[in-house]
Amino acid sequence: MNCNHLPVLVVGTGPVGLVAALTLLQNGISVRIIEKNLNIHIGQRASGIQPRTLELYNFLDVPEVNNLGTPFPLVRSYKRETMEPLELQRMLPFTEPTPAIPFFVPKLLGQDLHKMILRRHLEKYSCFVETGTELRSFEQSDKEVTAVLAKKQGEDEILETLTTNWMIGADGAKGVVRKHLGLTFQGETRDDFCFITGDIRLICAGLDRMFLSIGNGLGVSMTGPSHYVQLTRLAKMADSSERLPVISDMLEVTTSILNTAVTTGSIGGWNNRILFMLGIHYRFSDIVLDEFASPVEGKPIDAYRVLDETYLEAGGRAPDAPKLIHVYPGKSDVMILFTLYRSWCHTVLVFTPSPADATPILAALEWCDKSIMQSAVILPSSTPATPFASAANFVLVDQEGHAYSAYLVEASQTKVFVVWPDGVIGAIVRDAEGVRKYFSRIFREM
Repeated sequence: MNCNHLPVLVVGTGPVGLVAALTLLQNGISVRIIEKNLNIHIGQRASGIQPRTLELYNFLDVPEVNNLGTPFPLVRSYKRETMEPLELQRMLPFTEPTPAIPFFVPKLLGQDLHKMILRRHLEKYSCFVETGTELRSFEQSDKEVTAVLAKKQGEDEILETLTTNWMIGADGAKGVVRKHLGLTFQGETRDDFCFITGDIRLICAGLDRMFLSIGNGLGVSMTGPSHYVQLTRLAKMADSSERLPVISDMLEVTTSILNTAVTTGSIGGWNNRILFMLGIHYRFSDIVLDEFASPVEGKPIDAYRVLDETYLEAGGRAPDAPKLIHVYPGKSDVMILFTLYRSWCHTVLVFTPSPADATPILAALEWCDKSIMQSAVILPSSTPATPFASAANFVLVDQEGHAYSAYLVEASQTKVFVVWPDGVIGAIVRDAEGVRKYFSRIFREM
């Protein structure tokens, strides 16, 4: 029995565990990630990837998920117990990308390939998934977690005890972490509806790989041969006061869509942009700050909704903007705003008509460790695109006005946005005092 110590132990190697590990590694935090099964799971389950998730993979610098994913196929429904087609429709709406929303097309990517991509990115940091290693038990204190692991080696089993500052339980609803903590698993089992997904090769007249075919509640994903069938049901777990309203609203929306499908026999309800998750927000959070929004007493949270691009508040998604001329540092070139957002730092955007107006705002950031904070001054299209020095990490000219339009800023206005590492706006403030006020909520010393 060995005794080791590490910063973070991640239990479970689905996309959630792998993304958590990658995010920590990109922030310079060592990770150990374990999987109880000896072999990596093969199969296409949970293959749908929504636009908001594609944005997050962009911030993590994992472009392969979007590049290798394919758009959702058309759905063909059949009359019960016949091969007679009922209708042909889209499961999800198709929308052309826009300057503010470059990832507007949901993608399908089998989870085996999805996880392989993430494992390859972990390996760039010399982090490898440990298969055949199971979490048996753990105890936690205010300072650390002590875990007991069992590692399979042939017919033998080796026990290991380690201490870790943090442990992330990503081993699913049936996992050890949830059960050991006594967390409830709320939800329901629907006896009136059964949805089966599987990777099945069919040789049958009238069916082909161009369609997702549904008959009498049976959905078959025509993605190639494999050998598993998964029965799915709706359930929920809350992980924090910020996430709970989002999860709760999401379950209400998706349950309503499911009920409609059961009642009508049609999946038309899934053709809804709310499922893109671009409208998810945390405006109700105690740590966001918006000096431009008017608080409304008793205003409903409504955390899971369709994105409204005419409305932008702190706690909402940060839009993209292309064709920004990069005038500092270095030579002038053209860049996209999303290339600034990365998982290891806050990004402070200073929209201002004059570089001089940004000086006191940038001075308010001088205390901060530059490894976790970066700043960009964004000037209106009327500004000459000539290089000049600045205290900011970047100076950009919005030559076609996409950034000012997406962030709802007037060309004569000074407005500051603080964007979290996950691309959510943490603050919208007017000046240096607003910047200091916001970061005093986040960091201990300001």
